[in-house]
Amino acid sequence: MKVVGASASYLYLVPMDGRYWFELFTRRGSRRDFLRVGASAVGLVALGGQTGCATGRRVRVVSNPFTLGVASGDPTPDGIVLWSRLSSTALREIGAHVEPVEVRWELAEDDAFSRIVRAGDAAALPELGHSVHVEIDGLRPGREYFYRFFSGGEASPMGRAKTAPRLDARPDRFDFAFVSCQHYEHGYYTALRHLASESLDVVVHLGDYIYEGAALDGDVRRHEGREPIDLEGYRRRYTTYRSDGDLQRAHAAAPWLVTFDDHEVDNNWAGDVPEDGQPTQEFLLRRAAAFQAYYEFMPLRASSMPSGPGMQIYRRLRFGDLLEMNLLDTRQYRSDQPCDAVVGPTCAEHMADGQTILGAPQRTWLEDGFAASTARWNVLAQQVLMARFRNVDGDGRETWSMDKWDGYPRERTSLLAAMADSGVSNPVVLTGDIHSSWVTRLLRDFDDERSQVVGTEFVGTSLTSGRNGRPMTPWGEAALRNNPHVDFYDARRGYVHCSATPGRWTSRYRVVPYVDRAGAPVETIATYVVDDGRPGAERV
Repeated sequence: MKVVGASASYLYLVPMDGRYWFELFTRRGSRRDFLRVGASAVGLVALGGQTGCATGRRVRVVSNPFTLGVASGDPTPDGIVLWSRLSSTALREIGAHVEPVEVRWELAEDDAFSRIVRAGDAAALPELGHSVHVEIDGLRPGREYFYRFFSGGEASPMGRAKTAPRLDARPDRFDFAFVSCQHYEHGYYTALRHLASESLDVVVHLGDYIYEGAALDGDVRRHEGREPIDLEGYRRRYTTYRSDGDLQRAHAAAPWLVTFDDHEVDNNWAGDVPEDGQPTQEFLLRRAAAFQAYYEFMPLRASSMPSGPGMQIYRRLRFGDLLEMNLLDTRQYRSDQPCDAVVGPTCAEHMADGQTILGAPQRTWLEDGFAASTARWNVLAQQVLMARFRNVDGDGRETWSMDKWDGYPRERTSLLAAMADSGVSNPVVLTGDIHSSWVTRLLRDFDDERSQVVGTEFVGTSLTSGRNGRPMTPWGEAALRNNPHVDFYDARRGYVHCSATPGRWTSRYRVVPYVDRAGAPVETIATYVVDDGRPGAERV
């Protein structure tokens, strides 16, 4: 067992001329460059990747310190991450908000906690916003566990965790749901309440866990204030989201596998390029703050703890011989969107060889994984639409969504070719971002609709983003009209429940009719299957 503690990193605080400055390593080139940036208004705590046990103060609180719930994540055959975070309000009431605080945790084989198998103490550190990330090993594979935390004389809600099967196990079935895009202001998380009642091995979150915009009047719910740019601002925004009861229920119901998209930092950011022309140095400081807050609020291992403006979020998890899950990062290493456009016609930059959405190291890691995998189903859990979406504007010109894989067509072609040539078994791509549900066939050559079908893409709609949905939109009509490889479209809100067996993959599109008020029912509007060895989905 290990508990994350405070440490140093390559983000250094330097006093100079009566102000504080941060020195940052850049990501450009191979040399160890530094950027020196004014940061008197940022208020960022820098942390690296060391771990270690620490001692916290034992306190007595006057209000509930577990208002943000509990979570587990990233299961292995013998381990799991347990997460919670103490309320800053509860700690401030007793003057403990600037010091480590003791947290007790327990893991049991039963929900009555009569068979406790692990227990220990962790220090909730102020440098990590009084969050705790307890990494437990030595557990039994493929086993359900229950956990809880104690601090200040109060107990947390109970959570359910589950370890992965043995690497050589042959599971009969693996069930999970994937979700994305949960704009707090746009509606209630009723879909997550329904998700929490399903029996799932894991939940996969594909990004846009928070939205970074300033609070707006007249929406369903309201953010707490201005657009965050520093650590305290991002912490406040996550606290708003994590206070939602349905989101807490979903986290407590099963382990989560998480990756981020753009709104965790800034809309449509790409590498070190922000949306609104902010200077690079300032944006890297903002990105460092956003990454630290993301880590603080997610059930992630210490290996994903950020170092300044960098964070190792792409990773691979294995569930016996049945399924291998590759969680990708399509933001941190990408080139800027081409053609100075969000949606527009092609240009020379659009087709340039150097345009990348993955970055060379991540692409190599992914393709090496294709070659080495022995799993029956090989999943790419990622953020933006991979299939080509050809649209035609009012002047008859083809236009492309440059923030999606359509902005990086050469790399997409190369990746799909590698997928096909490697012989990797049953590739399935899971996608979020687009606030609508799609099923697509991934073609080796999208210019030839008779081309080889390489894999299947399931796109999940938003949980709330875009407010109340509807079955069809003009965008959906264009998708189906101009892209024969798109088999399904629907723009209602919800999630996708996936079941993998050795012979068949099943995706059930689960939606709610409204999100502008609580209590919506849920229904399955479409079910698609992929049979082992036959890429492309069929509706049943």
